[in-house]
Amino acid sequence: MTRDERLALLHAARLYLVTDLEPGGRPLEGVLAAALEGGVDIVQLRAKDAGDGEILAAAAVARRLCDDAGALLIVNDRPDLVAPARADGVHIGQDDGTIADARAAAGQDAIVGRSTHAPAQLAQAADDGADYAGVGPVHATPTKAGRAPVGIEYVRLAADQARIPWFAIGGIAAENAGEVVAAGAQRIAVVRAIADADDPRAAAAALRGVLAASATPAGALRG
Repeated sequence: MTRDERLALLHAARLYLVTDLEPGGRPLEGVLAAALEGGVDIVQLRAKDAGDGEILAAAAVARRLCDDAGALLIVNDRPDLVAPARADGVHIGQDDGTIADARAAAGQDAIVGRSTHAPAQLAQAADDGADYAGVGPVHATPTKAGRAPVGIEYVRLAADQARIPWFAIGGIAAENAGEVVAAGAQRIAVVRAIADADDPRAAAAALRGVLAASATPAGALRG
């Protein structure tokens, strides 16, 4: 896939799933297949304690499923694994090096995303050439233990100020996604809301339903 093709999918994306290699203690393939059927547009594999072999084996499963669904595949924190994983890009945190270094390691056609927790970081991500940003954590979440939630106000600021596509993330589920969308989020990223759901397909579809109720159609997304 070319960079332009990847960026087109990124700009059209609404629902982003971040998952470890055994979501909810279950095999990746079943959960991921169901989530993609339910409407997930981007899958990020986040396995900070896994070995390279484990990550690449999971990526092979995810790549096949994402190809079938027309979805993007992102790896977390490991730009060096983008090419061997046949991933579309990498997501890095504030402490994981520069956008330029990540792109150099991942390849110039790769998508590079950056986590942000404040408006200044969001602006810097755009200045540094990030292709998209995470905005959060909106609510407290055990997947970001020790990081204080940024709240809805940062979502409102991102909706007004962001110059690149962004995904609200952090403790978002179908029950509270409406307030995040109402604050201006046109894209959301989730972990437990889908990965731990009894029915990942239904959970993804419910989140898509909340997003579909937003005033801005996917084709007119900002960023």
